[in-house]
Amino acid sequence: MAKKSGLSAEDVDSLRSQLDGGTQPLVWFTAAAVGMEAGRSAKLLAFTEPEEGDFIQVRPTGSKDEMSFGPAELTLEKPPPRKKAPAPAPPEPPRETEILHPYVPEAPVKPAAPKPKPAPVAEPAPAPAKPARKPAAKGSTPEVTVSLVSVGEGEWTVEVLQGTRKTVRPTPVSPASVAQAAKLLTPEVAEIVEGVLNAARAQQLARVEQLRAELEAAQKALDDLGA
Repeated sequence: MAKKSGLSAEDVDSLRSQLDGGTQPLVWFTAAAVGMEAGRSAKLLAFTEPEEGDFIQVRPTGSKDEMSFGPAELTLEKPPPRKKAPAPAPPEPPRETEILHPYVPEAPVKPAAPKPKPAPVAEPAPAPAKPARKPAAKGSTPEVTVSLVSVGEGEWTVEVLQGTRKTVRPTPVSPASVAQAAKLLTPEVAEIVEGVLNAARAQQLARVEQLRAELEAAQKALDDLGA
């Protein structure tokens, strides 16, 4: 079975769950990670939105820089420990051997013909190097996003994102609080929120009228039974 390389969609979902639970798991760089040694570990920091390109923020072990990588450049498989190469055996001392050769008169040696010089081979131009990633700026204030969401039938929730980390999960808030907050913002925001609240009021009023009619019908049926 071929060894898995990079993070799958299931791996990304698992890491996101651990991060949301307050754990910063470890990942390892693959051979595809540019500027990083394959097998080096890093601590997962956050996921940026949308999940395209280099959207996984990590801090390499032994470094203070925050860097972004893609799923193909990271893995959950911890590399095996490197084995130390065995020390080379000492060379054996040369054996002294006395060999007797019969005397043979030396023949005149002809000078060797000069060898032709090999034709120069053009070396291929080096491929342009991929620019190194720039570490995230330090000391900058993270962006804060506050979202009010209408979930239907007059119910609202609020959530807060600090950078790419969800610091406040969707929390229910009363429609009255939403209307009061909208009035403190721009007139356009107040108008949109008021329209959503009016639609929710109309829906609830229709429901009340329906329940009232059903109650009157049930009361009449009970009266007919002589209760």
